[in-house]
Amino acid sequence: MSTTHAQALLPVYPPVPLTFVEGDGVWLVDADGRRYLDFGAGIAVVALGHRHPVPLAAAHAQLDRLWHASNLFGTEPAPALAELLSERFGGAQAFFCNSGAEAIEAALKYARLATGKPGVVALEGSFHGRTTGALAATGQPAKREPFEPLLPGVRFAQANDIASLDAAVGPDTGLILLEPIQGEGGVRPLEPEFLAAAASHDALLCLDEIQTGIGRTGTFFVFEQLGVRPDLVVLAKGLANGLPIGALLVADEVAGAFAPGHHGSTFGGNPVSCAAACAVVDALDDDLLANVRAQGKRLRAGLKALRGLADVRGAGLLLGADTQQPAAEVATAALEHGLVVLTAGEHVLRLAPPLVVGPDEVDDALTILEEVLA
Repeated sequence: MSTTHAQALLPVYPPVPLTFVEGDGVWLVDADGRRYLDFGAGIAVVALGHRHPVPLAAAHAQLDRLWHASNLFGTEPAPALAELLSERFGGAQAFFCNSGAEAIEAALKYARLATGKPGVVALEGSFHGRTTGALAATGQPAKREPFEPLLPGVRFAQANDIASLDAAVGPDTGLILLEPIQGEGGVRPLEPEFLAAAASHDALLCLDEIQTGIGRTGTFFVFEQLGVRPDLVVLAKGLANGLPIGALLVADEVAGAFAPGHHGSTFGGNPVSCAAACAVVDALDDDLLANVRAQGKRLRAGLKALRGLADVRGAGLLLGADTQQPAAEVATAALEHGLVVLTAGEHVLRLAPPLVVGPDEVDDALTILEEVLA
């Protein structure tokens, strides 16, 4: 029995509205040759924009030398990337994998070994991935329930409710897992006081910076703006500008729990992905981070001025706003007008353009949204 291309894929995603075949900077091109302003960046992944010359050259150069050797042997890009991330963090060891969910799984295992405690506290509304451990710590029942029973010992607190957090933490809690800005949960920032309270508990604090890290909020890590130094950080999305990669960073102060054989990944630390990631980290200089802050401020102000949107929130170029009509309808209409945007809940519009976006593109996106929301 023959199948079409679409039928050959397991139907785990909604039907696609169109097919993109090319990208350049902050623009995408579909199969009919139409251009779209990309304010989704592959769900906050294409940090430097499509086909950015720096990671493109780094990946090409590595492809010409070595694609894979496994972690039974050393390669050059992985330890170089680990050193770059350690410098940004202020002293950390790195484990590389292929996705954010895999990085969360590594954090769950690391905390259990380091503390001897199996309990996890996460937040209602959170999203940490779809593998079974990450899903168990995701505070969205509709995503968890079809696959239960999941990893036991996870309790959920309310975001920015310190009393709720304190009540959820128990003597068996080895890990507190938080998104500094909840992404899929509505682009909802955590307050510095709440994060400080989380850090005060006798458990490892892991910040899920899969969406907020790699310059997305105007600093390399968003925790730099929040007055807290976590024990663990997980990264993915924008780290290699679209090539698959994830990372767990373990602060030097809590390093030492993993030993050979405790964890691993066949493709983790892939030379091509790590070479591209090194180029991304190097490219995130003061000027680019300043652009994120400036264009984020411009975009936020423009969104606040639009009728049909309320409570604009987030940081840098990760912004969300409540919509009067279903957010999916707004996103569909925007796409018809040549603008790609995201949603983060039934009534939350999410914008996460490439970090290289300029003022003209921000204004163009706001003009389209104004037309769509009118």
